[in-house]
Amino acid sequence: MDTTATGPDLVRQLPPPLPAERIVALNQPRQDLHTTRAYEWNGWTFDVPPGVFLPGWTSRMVHERILDGRIETRGRRYGAMGAGLGVEAVAAGVRGAREIYAMDVHATSVATAARHYARLVGPRDGTAFLPAAGDLFDGVPPGTRLDVVTFNPPAVSQAVSDDPDVVRNTCVGASLLARFFAQLAERELLAPDGEVYVIASNTADLRTIVQDAQDRGFTPRVDHVRDWRDGVLTFLFAFTHGSRA
Repeated sequence: MDTTATGPDLVRQLPPPLPAERIVALNQPRQDLHTTRAYEWNGWTFDVPPGVFLPGWTSRMVHERILDGRIETRGRRYGAMGAGLGVEAVAAGVRGAREIYAMDVHATSVATAARHYARLVGPRDGTAFLPAAGDLFDGVPPGTRLDVVTFNPPAVSQAVSDDPDVVRNTCVGASLLARFFAQLAERELLAPDGEVYVIASNTADLRTIVQDAQDRGFTPRVDHVRDWRDGVLTFLFAFTHGSRA
């Protein structure tokens, strides 16, 4: 596909979801979700309480870009949607973000992110850490304008379990992204020059996700594509809105 395409041209080129049985096979839940686990990245160690999302290689696509500035948070108001255990928040704090909103519907995840941030980053002049538990942007104060938002959503298009923690972490589907973009637009949460980065693969309904964003006034582009050589293509999309778009 042409990774420079935008708008309707991009939507037309996006691959359809993989066959349902392949999606389910690729996303079988780990058996240790309800146990305490550990995660290591960049020399940092994080404990992962029961029910909290354990990042994988897809998440690291965001972590690495925040830490090295390809997704620039330095001096900016940053929203880590689906904060999980707080790796993005820690990376943004080290990078020197102005404000860091660690957002997650799972209160234990927000508390975990706050604990890791306090241990690995701590108080820094010019940087504020702002935990925000709630559905999507519910925990963000009215009037907030975010310069950059990242989201690695549970967008898998097929149900892979009836365990609510598995669903929350994996397979809510494209409808979650529709509400995500709707709230960004309706609450005018994105600064005029702001950027939104979303990761999704062809285990999700990519065309619906990107079309929903366009319907809310966002212009998409492909920042990066990772081919895992097993049929899965993971896209890192960058979206702008309004006059910036």
